[in-house]
Amino acid sequence: HVQLVESGGGTVQAGGSLRLSCVRSGWTYDRDCMGWFRQAPGKEREGVASIDTRLGNTYYSDSATGRFTISQESAKNTVYLQMDSLKPEDTAMYYCATTAGWSCTGDLRTRDFSYWGQGTQVTVS
Repeated sequence: HVQLVESGGGTVQAGGSLRLSCVRSGWTYDRDCMGWFRQAPGKEREGVASIDTRLGNTYYSDSATGRFTISQESAKNTVYLQMDSLKPEDTAMYYCATTAGWSCTGDLRTRDFSYWGQGTQVTVS
């Protein structure tokens, strides 16, 4: 199994920044896809960004493009989501997830991801 633990959420004013972290433990794979998703109250979970852990290719949703940056620090088994120019509509619970052995498709579909963290709350006022 794979365990994912997110951190770094909080409350920030519009225009501010936050950096989310996701630490991974458990089974490892030569290559898979790590993603960030979010879910606001009353809305479906949506993909934000993903990264191919071997090639480093990154993919973003339209709302994240130009404002968010996904990155990884392999030595620490950690994936980050740097969020800049935050807007009130970015308010949501943010989740880290992995495909556990499958490469990124770039479509940010929740059904492609097998393991999920518990989430970290981001509130933009």
